[in-house]
Amino acid sequence: MFDFFKYLTAVVMTVIAVWRFPAVRYADAHRRALWGGYAGFAVALWLYTPAAMRVVDRIPVVDLSALLRHFASTAAIIAALTYVATSYGKSSETVVPRHVAVSRWIARASYKAGAIGVTLLTILFFTVLDRTTPSHSFLIDHAGEWGAAVYMTVFYFFPFITTAVCGYQWTRAARQAENTSMRVGLGLMGVSMGMGLVHTVARVAILWGAVMFPLSSSTVELLVDATAVWMNLLFLIVAAGASIPTTRAAAARWKTWCTLYRIYPLWFDLVEAFPGTSLYPPGSRLGELIHMRVPSDVRLDRWTQDIADACEKLRYYAPKELLFTTEDMTASHVDPEPAAEAYWIKASLQAADTAQASRYAVGPLKAKPFVDTDSEAAWLTRVSTVYSHITTTQARTLLEQSAEAEIGPLPNNS
Repeated sequence: MFDFFKYLTAVVMTVIAVWRFPAVRYADAHRRALWGGYAGFAVALWLYTPAAMRVVDRIPVVDLSALLRHFASTAAIIAALTYVATSYGKSSETVVPRHVAVSRWIARASYKAGAIGVTLLTILFFTVLDRTTPSHSFLIDHAGEWGAAVYMTVFYFFPFITTAVCGYQWTRAARQAENTSMRVGLGLMGVSMGMGLVHTVARVAILWGAVMFPLSSSTVELLVDATAVWMNLLFLIVAAGASIPTTRAAAARWKTWCTLYRIYPLWFDLVEAFPGTSLYPPGSRLGELIHMRVPSDVRLDRWTQDIADACEKLRYYAPKELLFTTEDMTASHVDPEPAAEAYWIKASLQAADTAQASRYAVGPLKAKPFVDTDSEAAWLTRVSTVYSHITTTQARTLLEQSAEAEIGPLPNNS
């Protein structure tokens, strides 16, 4: 059961790191530092799992998995400090609050301190640690050894500073957050850092307590396992706190993706009919929805513009009476106005396939009071829903009816 929580925590942190991986593409130290923290902790947590430890143990260096996870944790800690420092604007500000200045100074110093710390950990690992036999649980098997206590005290120096700084800053930011999701998310992050501070102090106390006072192996195992469960709970709270503020963005991204999915048939037929309307040749629906060329919101903005441009070109192919014909035909439709536009586009596309462009354009489609891309996309979703169910025969019939309306009834010679 305990191993289950190890794997669960590692998987959750990995999912967050993968979710935030696109931040690496942007020249934004803030987002890159946040991703680096998640990625480093994900690696460290995986190195705590039995499967990863078995793989690393194949390397002929006793307890190497412990050293590697301490390296990964140190890198993640430095990234977390950098994230906190870059969360408060530019260092060139005239008046900088003391707590922000202290955080920035610690973040800048963490790089040198990290290099020194990693070097010192490596030296202590190969000199003062008793590594005559491989350990199943590093802390439990090395409990009571002064070398292990010194080694882990050096390592825990970095988490102690990080949890104190991050906990203070995130708790302070949570009190000043304007929306509920950000307030809750930052509050959970602050709570997790408080838990991290308790975890760090408890681990150091256990190690030095075992050196100064004889403790039974069962007692040490109980204390170490309890703090390990505490640490896994800490990371799950970190994951929850980091995810809550992004739920709104995730919901918006999902809504945009669904909108793209629905208007794809309309967009594809229009840009296929008029090559060059789109910045790139249209692909399959699946290919268009999963590609990473541009963010989904930017792609939606382009698609709405592509559709509008193509509809302007259709005005040179559509019969004059087509719009009136479609409006009459769709008057009883459950959604008449989008339906009329959908039938007009379908019939005009068929006319573009069979006739030459006119020198003059017919009247434009009715103006809609769009205030932004989202409102226009919502309209196009309604249009595309009807458009997807219009057959070629229906479009041809509309063209014939509009042609007859334009010519007018034949004279009666009787």
